[in-house]
Parts: sequence; C-alpha cells; structure tokens
Amino acid sequence: MPVASLTQGWVAKRLPDRPSRSHKGTFGRLLIVAGSLEYAGAALLTGLGAIRAGVGLACLATPEAVGVRLLGLVPELTSMLLVEEAPGLTAPAGWRRLTAEVSNYGALAIGPGLGRQPATLRRARNFIGELRRPAVVDADALIALAESDRWWHAVGGPLVLTPHPGEFARLSRLPAGERLSDDDDARLEAAREAARRWGHVVVLKGARTVIAGPDGELVRSDIATPALATAGSGDVLAGAIGAFLAAGLAPFDAAGCGVAVHGAAGLLAEDRIGRAGVVARDLANLLPEAIKQLGARRSG
Repeated sequence: MPVASLTQGWVAKRLPDRPSRSHKGTFGRLLIVAGSLEYAGAALLTGLGAIRAGVGLACLATPEAVGVRLLGLVPELTSMLLVEEAPGLTAPAGWRRLTAEVSNYGALAIGPGLGRQPATLRRARNFIGELRRPAVVDADALIALAESDRWWHAVGGPLVLTPHPGEFARLSRLPAGERLSDDDDARLEAAREAARRWGHVVVLKGARTVIAGPDGELVRSDIATPALATAGSGDVLAGAIGAFLAAGLAPFDAAGCGVAVHGAAGLLAEDRIGRAGVVARDLANLLPEAIKQLGARRSG
C-alpha cells in the first residue's frame, strides 16, 4: 500500500467537529496516567497538550506526592490522586482505582514520566493489558510493554503506540547496539511491519514522523524542524493524540491529526521564536492556532 502525505486536506477531513451548541462532554473525556517525582512536568505537559488540542475534560491520575506538587499549576486540569506505597510510587490499590474509573472516560494517555521502578512497569503493563478503551501509550509505558515477550498478545484494547527510535528498538527487540536507520524508506517499512505484527497503530517519531496502521495504511508527515526537538515535545504530542481519541476519532485518524497539529505548531514556533529555544509549553500553546490553520479547508 502506498504512503500518503499528511496534508492539510487529509487533516481537515478528519478533525473533530466543533458545533456551536456544545458542552465539554461533546469533546470527550481523557484520563492521563502519568508523572513521577523525577518527571512531574511530563504529566503537566501531556495535560496541556490535551486541553490545547480541544479535549472537553482532562483528568491527571498521578501518585499523591506528585499530584500535591502539581495541584493548581494548570487549573484547567482535574486530578485523581492515587494512593501510594512509597512517595511517588502508586500502590496496587491505586492501580485498582484506575481500573475501576476507566469506564468514565472515552480514552486514555498513559506513560509520560511514569517512572521505571520495576513495580511501576509491571503494574502499568498489567493495566494496559486490561484496557478496552482506546489509549495512546508513550514513554515509560512503552518500556513496560517492551519488557514482556510478545507483549501484544496480552493487549485487548486499541492502542496508539508513540515510540521514538530508541523505544521502537526496544519494542522490536532489536539486538543490543543495533539502531533503527535514519533512512526515510527504512523507517517507513519498519513502522509498517511493526504495526502489522503488533496489531496496533504505530507513530514512529522523528523528522518526518510515520503513522502506520495494522491494516497496512500509511501516512507520513513532511515536517522536520528542530523546534520539535525539545524536552517534553513528545508529552505534548501524546496529549494531543489522546484528545482526538477522546473526541471519538479512530486510532489511525487520531494519530495522524495529533502528529499534524503538533508538527504545525512546531513550524509556527520556529517562525516566531526560532530554531533554538523553543520549549514544550510553546508547542502546546500554539496547538489551537495550528488546528485552526489545518482545519481551514474542512468545507473542501
């Protein structure tokens, strides 16, 4: 199947409708499972990405010690403070609460800044395996999956996996020291094969990000800008994809729209701020303008 470019027209046809007679429930509810004492900011950036991409409600589920640090920093985010067994380490009861609450949300984003304590990785992997809601899986949640052989056999719900090349190598079980080629065609083929084998949408991040569906569908962004190469950029992307999942888009379409608006925000940031010095908050704050820009041809 040939690869399509992630054009404005492609995105405009798929962006969620924003009818005048709406309420926050119209635009979906997203549960974000993220954050640790070391990477509390990743949770906030994921939340910012989601609300700036238009989600109706975003709830940040994070350990109590992390949530106390973050409360009020982004007042538009709601929170779910999870009981701990040690500071920053969610206890089994916290993970059980998450499982019980999932049905109240249209989609999830899990992984940014979650931490790599063995217990966290094991519990996150089990939690993902039980999901039946669509979810974007990023960062440490990808590491959690990669620690299990043939992890995709234990996953029931539809996932959007968002690895950078290093995470992709771990998920694919590439031999130690072997890395994914930077060649565009090689990246395309690697993403295509991974999505087919794993049965989930794969977003292979980097310059000219590739989105691959399990049925062989492919689309590639034409954007390559250093403005996106900044800490937290991927967290913002995870939040944006999560917002589109919560709004009801199919996983492949949500992934494509998320990558497109994130890339467009990067170009806007490069133009207004420069090729250096862009921070992830800049990208999140430019998402509404990027969505407006990409949705301009909706009627065409």
